[in-house]
Amino acid sequence: MKRIFDLIVSVLILLLLMPLFIVIAILIKIDSPGPVFFKQKRIGLNGQPFWMYKFRSMDTQAEKKGPYYTQENDPRITKTGHFIRKTSIDELPQLINVIKGDMSLVGPRPDVPAQQKDYTPQDWQKRLSVLPGITGLAQAVKRSSATGSQRLDYDLEYVDRASFLMDLKIILLTVKQVLVRKGTN
Repeated sequence: MKRIFDLIVSVLILLLLMPLFIVIAILIKIDSPGPVFFKQKRIGLNGQPFWMYKFRSMDTQAEKKGPYYTQENDPRITKTGHFIRKTSIDELPQLINVIKGDMSLVGPRPDVPAQQKDYTPQDWQKRLSVLPGITGLAQAVKRSSATGSQRLDYDLEYVDRASFLMDLKIILLTVKQVLVRKGTN
């Protein structure tokens, strides 16, 4: 049921937001040189690596200029990037990952391979026992203000309590977080 829901919602959102995708692509190209999309290797279900897609919000040399995470007022973020991050529009290309089956609408956010060192082997395996999501419990509750340990706690709680109703609740809370812009960095 979750996979069918993910597919239907992802395709509908992609179709409805196609004009917005075109506008964002134009703004990204005007704002800074480089590709419209950013892809990064992430770790998915059962430890399988996959390419996660986002609208590019940073300059093209960002990975060489700093860590895999961003900080408040990060100079690597472009002008358009500030807007699309604040509104979470940068995450929308991950709907393609959902359609491909790499991700779900809801689940723990996928980590880059280097983040494995931040977990115990048991916690790492537990996180990887479900599909990663575009949003998760940590994003629904704290948006981007969760600490690493809070994020892990929320991710593991999600794995323990995952259900279709919980996913719906997380989606609604995430929409509220984005609209209220609570907890943004």
